Amino acid sequence: MSLLEDEIREQPATLARLLDEGRADAERIAADLRRAAPMFLVIAARGSSDNAARYAQYLFGAHNRLVVALASPSLHTLYRAAPSLRGGAVLALSQSGQSPDIVAVVAEARRQGVLALALTNDPASPLARAASHVLALRAGEERAVAASKSYTAELTALAMLSAELADDEARRRELGELPAAVAAALEANPAPDAAVAAGAERLVVLGRGFSVSTAHEIALKVKETGYLLAEASSWADFEHGPMALVEPGFPALLVAPSGVTVDDAMALRARLLARGAHVIALSDRDELRPSLRMPRVPEWLSPAVAIVPGQLWAVALARARGLDPDAPRGLSKVTRTL
Repeated sequence: MSLLEDEIREQPATLARLLDEGRADAERIAADLRRAAPMFLVIAARGSSDNAARYAQYLFGAHNRLVVALASPSLHTLYRAAPSLRGGAVLALSQSGQSPDIVAVVAEARRQGVLALALTNDPASPLARAASHVLALRAGEERAVAASKSYTAELTALAMLSAELADDEARRRELGELPAAVAAALEANPAPDAAVAAGAERLVVLGRGFSVSTAHEIALKVKETGYLLAEASSWADFEHGPMALVEPGFPALLVAPSGVTVDDAMALRARLLARGAHVIALSDRDELRPSLRMPRVPEWLSPAVAIVPGQLWAVALARARGLDPDAPRGLSKVTRTL
């Protein structure tokens, strides 16, 4: 197996370790957040971490009733025009904790006297040193260029913070089942078939609600490892124009776990098939005839489970296109942007 596949398969153990060892940190951070009572949350992130931030928008919005906005780090570095953060809190997501522009957002929050939190896999990183509170991801060394276990650790850490902030015992129990669900997703997809997209020039990956983050992360993995132009979208936005792209043979990966959006997903699948698309469904619902399967989990936790078949499919696609998923051209493990 490739390094990337090895790390994909480490995810159940990674999440179990984070849930066990990180709970006390999550409790302390959530307690300080409750005391600060922010009116909104600004998240600074890049790359895969930006996709985790998309999850945070739905997570903290649905369960903690917080407005969540994505930061514009270039305002802090290139334009020297940092916005006022008063009344809010800042949360930075970075697996390496090395990118100067993300560090700059956190440093500005501290300068303005705003609570500045960091989720990172390196608790000795510049980001961790700049933050007022750090929740270490505890994912261990990640050697593959494409992120896998550090991404699901970010999702899990966000879920832990949300559950602790709400002091929700039911959601804590649901979190405890997450490692087993990820293990089941691995077992359900031993050898994904990506042949339908191997010769394609483009691909669309669609989700809605909590699954938008998964759609974006799968598309990123496909671009990184398979060099296929993959566009991610909420299918609500896709129907506002981009649907015109769909023609016979067009590949569409539909992320549709059980939840409030699944009935719409079934209707969308029918519309895509009527236009001749090749639909690759990622779901726990037999009605969608999924090519990629996942166990049924609470919708709020589905991104940490659904991404696993997506990661495996991206590896299979890279191989089907004659590429090495461990050696994406022009990329390095740590990216530093100003």
